[in-house]
Amino acid sequence: MAAEVVMPKFGLTMVEGTIQRWFKNEGDAINAGEALFEVETEKVLYEVESTAGGTVAKLLYGLEAVVPVGLPVAVIAEAGEDVAEVAARYSDGAPAPQAATSPAGSPIPGAGSAAAAPAAAATNGKRAPVTPAARKLAAEHNIDTTSLTGTGPGGRITREDVQQAIDAAAQTPAAGKRAPVTPAARKLAAEHNIDTTSLTGTGPGGRITREDVQHAIDAAAQTPAEVSAPAQEQAQDQSVPLRGMRKVIAERMHKSLTDTAQLTITTEVDVTQLIERREEVRREFNTTYNDFIIQACAHALLQHPRMNASLEGDAIQLHGAVHVGFAVALDEGLIVPVVHDADKKPLKTIAQEARALAEKARAGQLKLEEVSGGTFTVSNLGMAGVDAFTPILNSPQTGILGVGRIVDKPVVYQGEIARRSMLVLSLTFDHRVIDGAPAGAFLGSVADLLSHGNRIALAVD
Repeated sequence: MAAEVVMPKFGLTMVEGTIQRWFKNEGDAINAGEALFEVETEKVLYEVESTAGGTVAKLLYGLEAVVPVGLPVAVIAEAGEDVAEVAARYSDGAPAPQAATSPAGSPIPGAGSAAAAPAAAATNGKRAPVTPAARKLAAEHNIDTTSLTGTGPGGRITREDVQQAIDAAAQTPAAGKRAPVTPAARKLAAEHNIDTTSLTGTGPGGRITREDVQHAIDAAAQTPAEVSAPAQEQAQDQSVPLRGMRKVIAERMHKSLTDTAQLTITTEVDVTQLIERREEVRREFNTTYNDFIIQACAHALLQHPRMNASLEGDAIQLHGAVHVGFAVALDEGLIVPVVHDADKKPLKTIAQEARALAEKARAGQLKLEEVSGGTFTVSNLGMAGVDAFTPILNSPQTGILGVGRIVDKPVVYQGEIARRSMLVLSLTFDHRVIDGAPAGAFLGSVADLLSHGNRIALAVD
């Protein structure tokens, strides 16, 4: 019997996933446990394996489709099954209703088959039912389903009905109507400021594909700058869908601000010795200032366990382990990989792990476990030339440290005005879990470690 592969649930907060790649095509053989598709969720890409072996009968969604958790995304026909017949049952994105039969095999009157009620009678002045796949396709191409005649069971409007309407509109384009654009093409066009209304689509029904947009980008690159300059005058507002990583970040940041009592305190630290310390360490291995800061925070969390906590219901959960996350900037947003048990690791190990995690983040290869379990976060915008900022809590964590750039300035040092390297640290914390004084004490511990060159016993191993 055919098996459905559904959108899995990775993590408690996941409600939907975005299909980024199919590893198999319809008609391909596949084994149970073999990778079927790649899904983007919770800011990571994850390979989903087939739950059954056989032949890929139907892929129910295209690339960049956003699918709720639990819904089928593909159908696998087992050995000996008629693949075409299985695919036909899922032609609308969901199995078509089957006529109920008596033990003898004859249809049961009124049991919900296409023969039970003619399509014309099914509507009886009411709107014809529309399959989810048809409704989604119609919305993407601005097709009015009330003007269509359904050919599915009970007069349902199917995906094929909508596609026919799209094809018909493409063959007789009405003045002023825009050609349909695939999601991948729309995304690429937005990234490169390409006006899709000026393009001619080569896809089915005249749809503008990613390849069409890429051709336009290549053509623009070959055009002299002075010729393309007037395009600035023709620039138009664009609408970019809020989805994928950007949607996850938007939802989490809004929830963080509305569900917690956030307060930010700052301090300025003399990190002249830290710079000298880094130069010493770099003779043995490559490291960044962020590695020192991660290690300093980990050890300060041991001294101030209330900062290494989260509010769960009516109880404050003090975490025994210290897992420090650090923000990595990507083109589409931020992601926070985690250095687990950072308090138990020497600086060299932290530097190696942080560098590997950052590289995987930029390559889109992080696993769910590598961005999960953090108990505190470091966000460093110093490389962006930022002096100080107010970071937002990475809920349900209690604290996040914002790190600015290092600036040389004249300060009073040992009773004299001297040139020193200064750094602003901004600590945002959840006032429901910890008060200002203990939060300030934690920030003071971090500052003290950094001002003395972060000379922790485990610094070099």
